Amino acid sequence: MSLLVVGSVAIDNVETPVERRDDLLGGSATHFSYAASFFTPVRLVGVVGDDFPAEHVELLESRNVSTKGLERKAGGRTFRWTGRYLDNMNDRETLDVQLNVFGEFDPVVPEEHRDARYVFLANGVPAVQAKVLSQALDRKIVVADTMDLWINEHRKDLDALIGELDGLVLNDSEAKLLTGQQNLVSAGHAVLDMGPRFVIVKKGEHGAMFIGRDLVGAIEVFTLPAFPTENVVDPTGAGDSFAGGMMGYLAEQDAVDPATLKTAMAYGTVVASFNVEGFGLHRMTEVTREQIDERLEAYKRMLAF
Repeated sequence: MSLLVVGSVAIDNVETPVERRDDLLGGSATHFSYAASFFTPVRLVGVVGDDFPAEHVELLESRNVSTKGLERKAGGRTFRWTGRYLDNMNDRETLDVQLNVFGEFDPVVPEEHRDARYVFLANGVPAVQAKVLSQALDRKIVVADTMDLWINEHRKDLDALIGELDGLVLNDSEAKLLTGQQNLVSAGHAVLDMGPRFVIVKKGEHGAMFIGRDLVGAIEVFTLPAFPTENVVDPTGAGDSFAGGMMGYLAEQDAVDPATLKTAMAYGTVVASFNVEGFGLHRMTEVTREQIDERLEAYKRMLAF
């Protein structure tokens, strides 16, 4: 089933306690698209500048990611992010951000992509994310990511957007900030009261929590741990890869019942565990769907008791 993602496409410089890599293909929509492509064709909408390497476009297209919606701004420069991870590999510092063409991003969904049934609004300005909704009128499920910046500085637009969503993805600190609730289950209930059918709270190395309503309105809560990955090289894009694996599986199955959602989150968890094993998308380019399925089976065995 068709899957549309709108968000950032970037060039990253990443520094860890042991190594630094520059000019990596990054961005929320990029990591999402690559992860989702293991399950279903992806339609990517974003913007880059003249400096965006052609080989990056070729890589995405080789994964059945359509780049017809990837606008190249003449004379512009691509969004660039530089960050440094601390010794625990969980916390990071942003050293430099250059929004460049992404700072004026006005998403235009190509006509042939507007019938997408599954839509993911990757992290971005809520007013910009909302512009996509009027261009995807055949959507069946729309899920969005957000962050503390938009909660603090664009709250009115974010509240309006959340009311139009089927699902919201955010991390634990953002859930608390958005709702004013310190208990994550209470925070999840508060998000549901804002309109979405479900919310997924990412907890980094501690996994993710799902809180949602079934077809009769009953609340369901479940949590999944992170896959125990020994070799964490670069966590950049892990959350976007999680979302991509999850949404890719939902689109592949064309279902959003509780059982499918649980499996989708498990796939997202497994895909993210591969993503962190290399800089940028390097590890992901080595992975096959068969390896993902094998790790999913190992993950299932780990959770069984």
